[in-house]
Amino acid sequence: MLRQPFSSALISARRALLPSLVAAAWAMPAWSADLLTITQDALNNNAALGSAQAVTRSTKAARDAEQGNLLPQINAKGNVAHSEQFERQSRQGPAGAEDDSVNRVSVTLEATQALFDAINSRQVTKAERQIDQQLYQLAATEQDVLINVASAYFEILRAHEILEARRAQERAIGRQLEQAQEQFDVGLIAITEVEEAQARFDQSRAERIAAQSDLQVSFEALERLTGTRYLSIDALGEDVPVEPPMPNDRHRWVELAVEKNPTVLASQAGVDVSQSNVDIARANRLPTVNAFANYNYDDNDADGVDDYNSDGQVGVQVSLPLYTGGTTTAVIRQNTYLLESSQYDFEDQRRETVQQVRSRYTQVSNNVSTVEARRQAIVSNQSALDATRAGYEVGTRNIVDVLDAEQNLYNAMADYASARYDYVINLLALRQQAGVLDVAALEKVNGWLGQDSVSFTLPEEDADSVTRIGKRPTREQ
Repeated sequence: MLRQPFSSALISARRALLPSLVAAAWAMPAWSADLLTITQDALNNNAALGSAQAVTRSTKAARDAEQGNLLPQINAKGNVAHSEQFERQSRQGPAGAEDDSVNRVSVTLEATQALFDAINSRQVTKAERQIDQQLYQLAATEQDVLINVASAYFEILRAHEILEARRAQERAIGRQLEQAQEQFDVGLIAITEVEEAQARFDQSRAERIAAQSDLQVSFEALERLTGTRYLSIDALGEDVPVEPPMPNDRHRWVELAVEKNPTVLASQAGVDVSQSNVDIARANRLPTVNAFANYNYDDNDADGVDDYNSDGQVGVQVSLPLYTGGTTTAVIRQNTYLLESSQYDFEDQRRETVQQVRSRYTQVSNNVSTVEARRQAIVSNQSALDATRAGYEVGTRNIVDVLDAEQNLYNAMADYASARYDYVINLLALRQQAGVLDVAALEKVNGWLGQDSVSFTLPEEDADSVTRIGKRPTREQ
């Protein structure tokens, strides 16, 4: 028996393994991705957007159904029957009896065409207005997806930077605790300072654990929006252009929102739909005019006669409701009140949008100043920490002062990270409220990302840090 050469066997094994590797690659979660890639995933896979798209197609189909009522209607009806008749009669004289067996065939063709039908015509108009409303709602859903994806993306980056600050804080306070323990062991400081350092370390560790949890939750929120798990995403670069919104005019942003916000426009289209309902209710008082044509064919073999009957009609039919018990008037009043309600809803939506635009504009403008102030706060707190440490070394400051200064520094770092992401998210939210958020806007923000990436993989906890929790430092007397 000849053995297969090793190289040929290896090639065969690779070929056999290739389909499995391809299938496994498709099953694995996506790795590093940028904002634009994730946005495209959301537009293709987001469940809420898919539902809105299906509703839009359904609304268009409903319009086609209403239009069909204005087109010719043709119906055909046929009937084939066999009947048996048994008859017995008694009379003076010879008894008589007669049985009949009859086969019958009938065909009816009917055709109608609406010449004037105000109800169906206005129902078509209503369906057209519902399509307009649904298209605006679809646009609003698309913008909701864009802002939700962008917010989830940058919330991950925010959580990551805060986690990095909490890790650095935990390491710094851990070193301070070790130093205090060593000084206590040689009798240089009191036990109270070690206890204070231990308490601050425990607090910093709890904050770090909470930050890790926030990071995990942020990744899962992004997965819900796209249906895809990302283990790594691109980080925000340092050179983000933190500038006032353009145009730098709050009134202009309000005008944009009134003109372009899809939610406002959908609400306005809702007023048109309600007006259509009023028009339909009023149309119930108008006549309907239909042209009709029909043809009837009937054939049977009764009495042994082989013959048939046929007739046809062509004409115009007019129908006019004279009295409906007050139903028509009541329906008109009902839809008039609903129209009034939709007008109030539109005004409420317009006012809310104007307020949201003004608030977002103010937030973005303030974020510009806040980012710079937070950056300067890091510098100031670093200087304060350096000075406090120097004072501690010469005995003019105590360990509580050092721990306070360290915590202030890392809080400043976390606040700076939050300020940057507040600026980016609020800027995009301002565009959403103005109705001008699109993929192109996210593509511009995508250019602010740097070369670094943020991974969901979390490092294992330091064993010494774990054992330190609850351990009371003591010194042998």
